[in-house]
Amino acid sequence: MRASFIVARAVLAVGMMIGFYALALGIAVAILSVPYVEFVYANHITAKLAVICILAGGTILWSVLPRRDKFVAPGPQLNREKHPRLFEELEGVAHATRQTMPAEVYLVPDVNAWVTQRGGVMGFGSRRVMGLGLPLMRILSCSQFSAVLAHEFGHYYGGDTRIGPWIYKTRAAIGRTLNALGHRSWLQAPFRWYGKFLLRITHAVSRRQEFVADELAARTVGAKPLADGLLCVHKVAPAFAYYWHNECTPVFRAGFLPPLADGFDQFVRAGHIAERMEDYLKQQLAGNNANPYDTHPPLKDRIAALAKLPQGSDLVEGLPAVSLLEDLPTLERALMAQMAGGDQAANLAPIVWGDVGSQVYVPQWTRLVQLNATALKGVTSESLSQVAVNLKTFGKTCVDLSQDAPDDENAEALANAVVGAALTLLLMRCGGQLNVRPGNEISVKLGEHDVKPFGLLMALKDGKMTAHAWELRCVELGIARAELGTAVSCAVSASGEES
Repeated sequence: MRASFIVARAVLAVGMMIGFYALALGIAVAILSVPYVEFVYANHITAKLAVICILAGGTILWSVLPRRDKFVAPGPQLNREKHPRLFEELEGVAHATRQTMPAEVYLVPDVNAWVTQRGGVMGFGSRRVMGLGLPLMRILSCSQFSAVLAHEFGHYYGGDTRIGPWIYKTRAAIGRTLNALGHRSWLQAPFRWYGKFLLRITHAVSRRQEFVADELAARTVGAKPLADGLLCVHKVAPAFAYYWHNECTPVFRAGFLPPLADGFDQFVRAGHIAERMEDYLKQQLAGNNANPYDTHPPLKDRIAALAKLPQGSDLVEGLPAVSLLEDLPTLERALMAQMAGGDQAANLAPIVWGDVGSQVYVPQWTRLVQLNATALKGVTSESLSQVAVNLKTFGKTCVDLSQDAPDDENAEALANAVVGAALTLLLMRCGGQLNVRPGNEISVKLGEHDVKPFGLLMALKDGKMTAHAWELRCVELGIARAELGTAVSCAVSASGEES
């Protein structure tokens, strides 16, 4: 059964490739023949037409010419000497699935794991490569991670990665041809049609391959850990880009490197982030049938299929898969160097998330308040309810850190940032304890109160907090009649911050 399925897919891949090259060469030859036909039957050659035909035909021929596979390492390479526990796990899964180990294993910045075969020509002479996502290993338990590994080895087992280069090269050639011809060229039409046909056929096969790999993983490790892992990945994966750009990037720009994996774990556990991820997962499980261009089956179909397979052990594994790695800080720096360049990563100073507020954000807030001293003049803590009424008007009087005035669309956001920064510094000057954690709204704890300065103006504007309630809160906090513009004199070193 497996052998016949592999042969059928191989025949399909080769057939689709031959069909594309036959189409491309046929069109190119037909176009290049136009000047010759004109000369034979009309006894003359139209120079402009000849040039157009030569350029068009030559463009197609150049675009479909096979390129050598150039593999760029997607992250730091992992090896058995430095990470014996990880490779012990990999070798155990490889043995259970009767597969050889990948030649290279890389750590990648993604909530995903993947396998491929790279190098050589059209898959011949290629080597097995595996990518393991650092954030994936932080959110999955060891048992879930083993099930995901078994699924990836299932793609080796099913011959998917041997056939993949043929399909990949054909897709790439179609893409190059479409780009070279330009979107206005009528010559794009047959290649666009063939490209859609190729995608529909090959993606249907890819969806079937996922079910086959799931089945192998279920019979090797167990359906339950794989199903749990799939649910976790689908729930968490969309959050990583937001975490990277909104939590990590500001810290990088300030010259620091925080613990990336632990920060992501904190981020996905934050209350409102966890709620949004759960809602997203419910949408995935209630989704419609597969789109013909999807490479993976709908999550609900995969979970339903796994429910019919051996469930495996009920033992709950508490340790995250990232515990299989050694010297995580060094790996994270190497991963950052792969993404941003070695020089930039080398200049980043290590920092714990508990110090990000005081060392990254407080200097920025101080600068922002200083730049907007004129706009904040006369603005007291009690008068913020009046500012909230005309938030856009106030925002138009402010400037950002680049000293640029906002447009109408960003005026309210800038007003909220300026007031939030000033109020945070004011509360810290009064002894408040700053709390900045990934995924959580910035807050300052002062006495019995936990204030969220950057959400205050919107709360006042939307009526979630009344002006009278805020005035009473100002008295209780000891900031009544305090001018926000004076907040820059706060003593950060004396304030402290929660970890």
